[in-house]
Amino acid sequence: MIAALLLLRTSAHAQSDSATKQIEQLVAAHQWDEVVRRIESIPARTAALDFDYGSALAHLGRLDDADRALFAGQRLAPRDPRFPTERAGLAFQRKHYGDATRLLHRTLQLAPGDAYADDFLGTVYFLEGNQDAALKFWNRVNKPHIIAVGLEPTPRVDPALLDHAFTFAPASKLTREQLLDSEARVDGLGIFAQHHFDLRARADGSFDLSFRNQEKNGFGDSRLEAAVSLLRDLPFQGITPAYDNIARQAINFTSLFRWDAQKRRVFAELSGPFEHSATRRISIQIDLRNENWALRNAFTGTAPVVASLNLRREAGSFALASNASDHLRWTIGAELSDRDERNVEPGTALTASLLATGFQLQQNAEVRSTLLRIPEHRFALDATASSQAARLWSTPNESSEKLQGSLGWHWFPQAQGDDYEMREQSRAGKTFGQVPFDELFMLGLERDNDLPLRAHIGTRDGRKGSAPIGRDYFLHSWEADKNLYSNGLVAAKLGPLLDIGKITDPGTSLGSQRWLFDLGAQIKLRVFSTTVAFSYGRDLRAGHNAFYARLLP
Repeated sequence: MIAALLLLRTSAHAQSDSATKQIEQLVAAHQWDEVVRRIESIPARTAALDFDYGSALAHLGRLDDADRALFAGQRLAPRDPRFPTERAGLAFQRKHYGDATRLLHRTLQLAPGDAYADDFLGTVYFLEGNQDAALKFWNRVNKPHIIAVGLEPTPRVDPALLDHAFTFAPASKLTREQLLDSEARVDGLGIFAQHHFDLRARADGSFDLSFRNQEKNGFGDSRLEAAVSLLRDLPFQGITPAYDNIARQAINFTSLFRWDAQKRRVFAELSGPFEHSATRRISIQIDLRNENWALRNAFTGTAPVVASLNLRREAGSFALASNASDHLRWTIGAELSDRDERNVEPGTALTASLLATGFQLQQNAEVRSTLLRIPEHRFALDATASSQAARLWSTPNESSEKLQGSLGWHWFPQAQGDDYEMREQSRAGKTFGQVPFDELFMLGLERDNDLPLRAHIGTRDGRKGSAPIGRDYFLHSWEADKNLYSNGLVAAKLGPLLDIGKITDPGTSLGSQRWLFDLGAQIKLRVFSTTVAFSYGRDLRAGHNAFYARLLP
């Protein structure tokens, strides 16, 4: 009896092996109809038969049936990379690019270094418009090879300077690092309102690279653009004369003239390439201020003045910046300033050290770095650290150090396009030693302040001092944007915002003394290269509402 069972089992195995060999011969002969007919007659299929069955169905154009067959085989052999690869091909044919990328990533988990999967994945990301991710995977298989580099339109800037900004060359392999570094250098030139590098496929499998750009020249390319640039600060009693790309050398002049009786200011900056280099840029600034301050605990409601003064400050500075690499950028510089205070009502907030006057020499340094990029998820993590070491020649002389740091991420949630965008950033600052009043941090919305807590306005009746002020701070900001409209020249975005902050000042009555939470929304309106943010914020502690308009950098 046992011998009979063994004989039957041996016979069944022989028949199965014979059927498998016949199917393999049919696959090799591309007789897909017969492959499907033969396999469908087998009641219990192996993973190998499911693979052949799915492949045959795919060749016959039965894509959904093919995917089901391959999925069944994948369940039987989950460590076999052929199944997600073939299913990715089916998803690609149906233009389900998201499914294709997910399956190809599974292939690379099972078979790291699979050249076909890397090449295929780069192609899918390229078709989705995610050029950064495409380069990441194409570079693994020594692609793409670029033939020519084009300019659309041809910029007016000196061609030699622009060529120095490009780290790649025609007739060579283009790497992701080269493209990212080139973008950093082009940003550093400061003359392009918008720019983008576009890969364009050729019939022979190679590519051309096009630099699409919107260059800023002179006062603007039209009278309307010049008027917007000059008068964008007019509602705030100021004008902003600017002239870009002087002598076609990426030399820019920017300025601000504000005649607001409560906060007069004259600011001017001249910047340009250092030693005709696209990687380093030098700038010289002057900043003259005459401001009336009235320190209060709130910008609205019952909030009596706790201290007041007239602050006059004159400063001149220079800075040298390096933009050679996407991974690391730095700036060093120095500032010489002088200040004096008049009509001082110190109250309990302004101490003698805060009111110190005299010349101050300050050394500045900043480092910015992209810590992490995940191009397939369109995510980037950036960090910044800065130091300001100063010596104030007052009576007595005083020294101080201000340290600041930030960590933030930027994310496009969708696989392609910029319809949705999200940012989050944490910033902190600490002061050591004695600093003059104008060197304190402020959390709030004010045109000369870069630490926006968007339900706290820094002015009341035109005077600064109604937002929290102090020596040390923490500020966490989150915002999301949804595109509303864009036609190339005008664009509008809408989204929610959330700010969390605290500012302290040991030994004085300044600072917030507690955590602040601001919730709201904003509309960003871009006209030419000028962007204005109209925001609404609600202070969740005090219940105050804040409506504000400010220019974004």
